[in-house]
Amino acid sequence: MKKLVSLWLILVLGVFSAFSHAEEEERLDTYAYYGFEPDIVTNYISNRKKLGFVRIGVELMVKAPEDLIALERHDPLLRAAIVEILGSQTEDKVKSLTGKEDIRRECYDTINNLLEAETGKAMVVNLLFTKYLYD
Repeated sequence: MKKLVSLWLILVLGVFSAFSHAEEEERLDTYAYYGFEPDIVTNYISNRKKLGFVRIGVELMVKAPEDLIALERHDPLLRAAIVEILGSQTEDKVKSLTGKEDIRRECYDTINNLLEAETGKAMVVNLLFTKYLYD
């Protein structure tokens, strides 16, 4: 009888241990970042006679490190989309904080739409501007 109780106790503890390990893995999400190198530099629509430009550093956050391979493969497409978005912005929008957030959001949505069309899934969790310089 003692052996049966011991065996049952070991079995129960093993099951609970497996469940807690699975829950712990779910909580420890692994994120990876893909940065565009070199920084993205392009012109924007300026109100002055002088040509305006913007230089940004962009990092894409993905949930699975395996997605970095797809991002690297589609780097030229994603870079071109960001350049196109930045090039169509007005000077007021580029220089304002709310405009910067609107631009970031538009880049995020566009990149996820492009990736969904190319790979079948929208893999970017967040898009960050790590550098944002304008003149």
